[in-house]
Amino acid sequence: MKKTGVILSGCGFLDGSEIHEAVLTLLALDRAGIEAVALAPNILQHHVLNHRTGEVAQGEMRNVLDESARIARGAVTDLALFDTLNLDALILPGGYGAAKNLSDYAFKGAECNVNTDVTRAIHSFHQAGKPIGFICIAPMIAAKVLGEEHPLLTIGNDPSTAADLEAMGAKHIDCPVWNAIVWNKGKVVSTPAYMLGPSIAEVAKGIDQLVEELARLL
Repeated sequence: MKKTGVILSGCGFLDGSEIHEAVLTLLALDRAGIEAVALAPNILQHHVLNHRTGEVAQGEMRNVLDESARIARGAVTDLALFDTLNLDALILPGGYGAAKNLSDYAFKGAECNVNTDVTRAIHSFHQAGKPIGFICIAPMIAAKVLGEEHPLLTIGNDPSTAADLEAMGAKHIDCPVWNAIVWNKGKVVSTPAYMLGPSIAEVAKGIDQLVEELARLL
């Protein structure tokens, strides 16, 4: 059975992984007969937000690896160990955690930095010719890490966000929520998911398409 690493960034769309996107990814992989292996960096979140009020929980800190375990039912591995797991592909769901914990795009825009282990994993899979999927806001990470190769990526339809993507070297492709875009040269697949919405059913269609394309590239 093929194995795909799913890099999570916490639990909850405001400060971690978008839970719907993460679970839909795990479901789509299982339906495709691909084993999902949850990964997350062992770092503190940038901050913690109350998802009911949208306000920062002052004085509260949470660990990205521990929070990601909530989505993975406890079965999550430190991302630093990814090269010991014999993985065949990689997927990064969205959520603000991708822009706050896996990178600092939320604060620095196109001048952002990406977590060292995330960068190392993407480079490792890309150089090995293994497919990588990016969902929602996560294509920003692909643009930053792989921008010199001008990957084709989705990011929704907000002009300023698309401009950031292109400022980092990528080519933005306007893609409907139910579809996914494939950059065949680099074996990179992306879908806009909740960058567009409008519902979990529509987001699911795009994630299913992303996993289908990823499976084709394996």
